[in-house]
Amino acid sequence: MEAFVKHTGIVAPVDRVNVDTDAIIPKQFLKRIERSGFGQFLFFEWRFFENGDVNPDFEPNKARYEGASVLISRANFGCGSSREHAPWAILDYGYKCIIAPSYADIFYNNCFKNGILPIKLSEEQVEDLFQRTAKHEGYKLNIDLENKVLTDEHGLRIEFELDEHRRQFLLQGLDDIGLTLQHEDKIAAFEAKRAGQTA
Repeated sequence: MEAFVKHTGIVAPVDRVNVDTDAIIPKQFLKRIERSGFGQFLFFEWRFFENGDVNPDFEPNKARYEGASVLISRANFGCGSSREHAPWAILDYGYKCIIAPSYADIFYNNCFKNGILPIKLSEEQVEDLFQRTAKHEGYKLNIDLENKVLTDEHGLRIEFELDEHRRQFLLQGLDDIGLTLQHEDKIAAFEAKRAGQTA
């Protein structure tokens, strides 16, 4: 998993509360067995009309948000079913960070396991980011995970909170397996000792 230390990216808005995982990646696209390739289906029913044409009214489809890697949204992002495909689709599309007032617990945890930084800010702070994103075309945020600070080119500075264990997951680019493998020598020694005892 790629480490997340610092990132600067264009911000795209999804101005909706209760964005559920079926909206993030609709159930008809869950048949793939690999983690890659889900980005093309992200927000599929919002991004496209039924005839397949791009919906120009869906904010992230607008040209000013092309190449965005930071997503902002409203409360309870990632609610609904616990499908891990949702963060897979978000990451595969190119988003490395999500900013919202709150998240569904399972989705929030799955983000860290897949290298996405989900930041929680107050409703007022998120509203300010929406206003800044609307005002400045190509609006970018600088995300410093080492110091837990957000900044922009217009004087913004926001410190955010994050559990230290989860922060280290991202800083070191570790998932659950990678974390376990840090103790590979101790595991091997334990297994060898146990094998000797049962021989």
